[in-house]
Amino acid sequence: MNQSAHAIRTGWVVVGDVPGPNVDEFAEPSEVVDALAGTRGETLLAVQHPHRTPRARARGLSLAQALPEARRTLDRLLATHYREAHDFVAAYRVDGAVGVFCLVDPAQGVRHSEEIYPRIVDERAAMLDGLGRATSAAMLVPLRDGPALTESVERAVAGQKPDVVSGGHRLWLIGPGPVQEELLALVRRGPLLVADGNHRVAAARSSLLALVTAGPELRIGAIHRALVGTGLRTGQLAAAWRRAGLVVRETRAPEPPAKPGLVTVPSGLVVELPEPREPLPRIDHDVVERLLIGQALGIDPEGPHVRALPAGHPPGPDVDAVLQLAPVPFADVLAVHEQGRRMPRKSTYFTPKPRSGLLIAELPAPKS
Repeated sequence: MNQSAHAIRTGWVVVGDVPGPNVDEFAEPSEVVDALAGTRGETLLAVQHPHRTPRARARGLSLAQALPEARRTLDRLLATHYREAHDFVAAYRVDGAVGVFCLVDPAQGVRHSEEIYPRIVDERAAMLDGLGRATSAAMLVPLRDGPALTESVERAVAGQKPDVVSGGHRLWLIGPGPVQEELLALVRRGPLLVADGNHRVAAARSSLLALVTAGPELRIGAIHRALVGTGLRTGQLAAAWRRAGLVVRETRAPEPPAKPGLVTVPSGLVVELPEPREPLPRIDHDVVERLLIGQALGIDPEGPHVRALPAGHPPGPDVDAVLQLAPVPFADVLAVHEQGRRMPRKSTYFTPKPRSGLLIAELPAPKS
């Protein structure tokens, strides 16, 4: 029998609001540092980034050195801001999406959608090992029977008062019984595509906390590329890209592109990407990193001078230029998956996503 999805044996659900800022609001570690410097009292964000707290930075602590205190802080937060629950899954609803929180075995039927950064995976694995509990969930999308899962969740919560209400987020705890088994059976049909949390999935040693949702109104936002500390100005970018054979137009304050094939720079450039030579569908992030950044500018796309910047996030004072890209159509994401390929790192921004810290799950020990 397929046992790729399980109930949460021991978990904690928030009472009231999650303590502290939402980790998903921050695109860069420097933003986390600033947020932690401006918060008072114990927060879940300090547990999730223990080496970036003012105290840890003042003492020069590494992640490994900061983790013991993070675990103690989490214990205190669970005692004061959460209530414990056992043997449950959680039906979930937020504007645009319904789904179910449960534990999922990443080795059984979970398909990565994007390439990953090994250093981030190592950090996430250290966090999971050090805390023994998951404070954030990966978001997984079923590639079959998604509407059936949505309907089952809707039936399960119809007329029921939610156990957790936090902002627009609602959770209903579902204990052992036929409803729980029906939801888990639908999740187990798989396969499940990672919409958000590729690094969390790669870091999982045994089970991972997941929200499995088919929407029905999932949206993919754009993730741009920011150039940092290069000293490059708009004219220099235009000249380099023209030397690389690209068509570059100058215009005042262009908007982010709505469809693939164009890149815009808010300071006044529109770049036409070349006709695809790669397998279709081509993902713009790949050609931007390879051609516009790597070849034309001589900058390592994986190095410190390039950041992924989700649409709507401020670029920061150290950013020289933002290369704005169009959102990737969901049909292209599915087509890439069907071909056995992976999307470039940080190329899709699925929303709505679950609020980090609504539900915390104890993770089973890794299988020997």
